[in-house]
Amino acid sequence: MSTSAGVVIVGGGLAAARTAEQLRRSEYAGPVTIVSDEDHLPYDRPPLSKEVLRSETDDVTLKPAEFYSENDITMRLGAGATAVDTAAKTVRLTDGSDLAYDELVIATGLVPKRIPSFPDLTGIHVLRSLDESIKLREEAGSARRAVVIGAGFIGCEVAASLRKLDVDVVLVEPQPAPLASVLGQQIGELVARLHRAEGVDVRCGVGVSEVKGEGRVSSVVLSDGSEVEADLVIVGIGSRPATDWLEGSGIELDNGVVCDSVGRASAPNVWAIGDVASWRDTVGNQVRVEHWSNVADQARVLVPALLGQESAPTVSVPYFWSDQYDVKIQCLGEPEADDIVHIVQDDGRKFLAFYERDGIVAGVVGGGLPGKVMKARMKIANGAPIAEVLG
Repeated sequence: MSTSAGVVIVGGGLAAARTAEQLRRSEYAGPVTIVSDEDHLPYDRPPLSKEVLRSETDDVTLKPAEFYSENDITMRLGAGATAVDTAAKTVRLTDGSDLAYDELVIATGLVPKRIPSFPDLTGIHVLRSLDESIKLREEAGSARRAVVIGAGFIGCEVAASLRKLDVDVVLVEPQPAPLASVLGQQIGELVARLHRAEGVDVRCGVGVSEVKGEGRVSSVVLSDGSEVEADLVIVGIGSRPATDWLEGSGIELDNGVVCDSVGRASAPNVWAIGDVASWRDTVGNQVRVEHWSNVADQARVLVPALLGQESAPTVSVPYFWSDQYDVKIQCLGEPEADDIVHIVQDDGRKFLAFYERDGIVAGVVGGGLPGKVMKARMKIANGAPIAEVLG
């Protein structure tokens, strides 16, 4: 009878599922346990602001229950982790029990930022979990007017989905344009144009001063003094790594769990993967990547290292996408808001732009032009001069 505690994975999303899957693919035969504070099997989060909110699907489960039973993966659902003792190699769960581990993989992802000054009113939402998405969907069914605070990717996607549900939407963003802090103002203005064409009232350069209501939200007062009626308010002002439960554990934290280039944390036998993990890149910088496609790449590096096998860090071109209305906005590379932006195509709802930094191609962003975006992958990977793509 084995006394091995095995690998304990804390988290209930893509990173947890991919790690468990990779362990079994790598013929690891010891115990594998996934601990999640949610009651659902690990599920995909990108559809929460889109297909789930629009009632197009409720099933976003990544793997069916049979996968976990057939692969002898123990699921501890509805049992979040509250602390870790790295000396005793145990994780404390919300029910007060301690779970032993030989290796611990932290895959807790992100938690949405909230606005602490907001009153506790019905109709105010953040969107991170399946339950939150379903609750928002139910309320949207009878809502007339929504205010979405924050025009990042989540805010823009929620605004688009609510318009599909015939809810009037005011999109509020302190930056000069949607997505300006990520993709720069020029591309942000193209995104704003797309939303305005769909009837969204996009208000940039303005924040929120107050939320009013008795029991239920009724209006939002903006920093310019204007007051907007609202029976729904969605806060999409970003997220932070879910590391509160690690405070005092001795595990180094700095904008996530600080790891080396293969996901190894500062404490022995502790690893981190996905949105919560800050990995060292090939030039020695700590980088935390919040992209869906990054997780599988990390799992293929982390698991061999955890098992004591050779594991070479991979160099991949970051990729993410955002579906808004009928337009898929795609990004390759690592564009920054202060890069030089070259818009090479702009056909109203479709656009293509290259980002230049120090004379080379840093990234490409396209709306509704997937072929042209993907064609630039090797140019970005090879650090090609900007002239090669502008030709």
